[in-house]
Amino acid sequence: MASTDSQYSRVLIFGAGNFGSCLASHLGDTQHDVYMWAREGAIVSHFNEHHRNPVYLRDHQFPSNITAVGPEMPSKELIDSMDVLLFAIPTQFLRENLAILQPQLDTEKMPLLIFVNKGIEIGTHALTLEIIADTCGPEVAKKATFISGPSFAKEIVERQPTSVSVASFTEEEANKASLLFHQPHFRCYTGGDPIGIELAGALKNVYAIASGMSDGLGFENNTRAMIITRGLAEMTCIGTAYGASPLTFLGLAGVGDLFLTCSSSNSRNYTVGYRLGKGESLDTIMKTLGSVAEGVSTAKGVKKIIDELGVNAPIANTIYHVLYHGKDARTGVRELMGLPPSRELELPPTAGGPARQLLRKLGLGEIVSSNL
Repeated sequence: MASTDSQYSRVLIFGAGNFGSCLASHLGDTQHDVYMWAREGAIVSHFNEHHRNPVYLRDHQFPSNITAVGPEMPSKELIDSMDVLLFAIPTQFLRENLAILQPQLDTEKMPLLIFVNKGIEIGTHALTLEIIADTCGPEVAKKATFISGPSFAKEIVERQPTSVSVASFTEEEANKASLLFHQPHFRCYTGGDPIGIELAGALKNVYAIASGMSDGLGFENNTRAMIITRGLAEMTCIGTAYGASPLTFLGLAGVGDLFLTCSSSNSRNYTVGYRLGKGESLDTIMKTLGSVAEGVSTAKGVKKIIDELGVNAPIANTIYHVLYHGKDARTGVRELMGLPPSRELELPPTAGGPARQLLRKLGLGEIVSSNL
């Protein structure tokens, strides 16, 4: 395995969707040797022949130093030759793919592991950190690095100025990931709260559905500003109760990504909400959306978390009931606005239970529990 301290790295990206393809292009532009795994053979063959993705970013010409592989899982020989493994697989499919991949990993020569998925696993309500620990072991999870922030794929491949948050429990790994991606048009900021980064990236999608729903109902700027601001307050309360740092939600992965996702029709989650506000059924929307909207599945996990933690999150609650219990969108708005007056900003009195359990699972309780 080559050194990640060298100028160029060998990178294998799992996932040829919108964001995986975008990051492959970004790293290919900077002369890294990039491989992109796709589960569809047609995408692999078309990409290698034309250097275009026939499904995502179809108008973009990808650099010639990107090779598509698949649909079979990459060989151990290929994986062993990589400096970086980057996962752009939807959260709901991550566990099964990591379980298949785990026997191929050499824990003595572990490459840099980067995760860019956003969401909470259905059923287990697990964050990606816990999925990694369950499938690959706690030592692997401790070194995992997470990237999140306001970053639409189309704008990244157009080299528009973009900044993201990079977080890991292992500072060295976060710094490596930052250096790998950092370019004049793409700036990275590192941190040590991957739990907060994960929660922020998952939660903001639920509030993007709320914002789109508001626009679909015909409400305008005042309402959107209210949803973004109160959404940030709910995200911070949920995150703090879970055990994340409240400061994380003031960064790029928190308010930055929330603002972007809640205010653009390019957001899949916003689009789901907008179409709900226009009166379409969720079933019809999901069948015709053409890509994954993580906020729909995340709403279930968030509902479970806020009930277990006793957090007051009325917007998230309402979105859950609209999605899964057929609540009328306009009725949901009326009920939210009819709630009794309350304090604007108030963090939960107790915090950190789920995070402390996860940290103990990773063998990190004694190291970082003082930060929770």
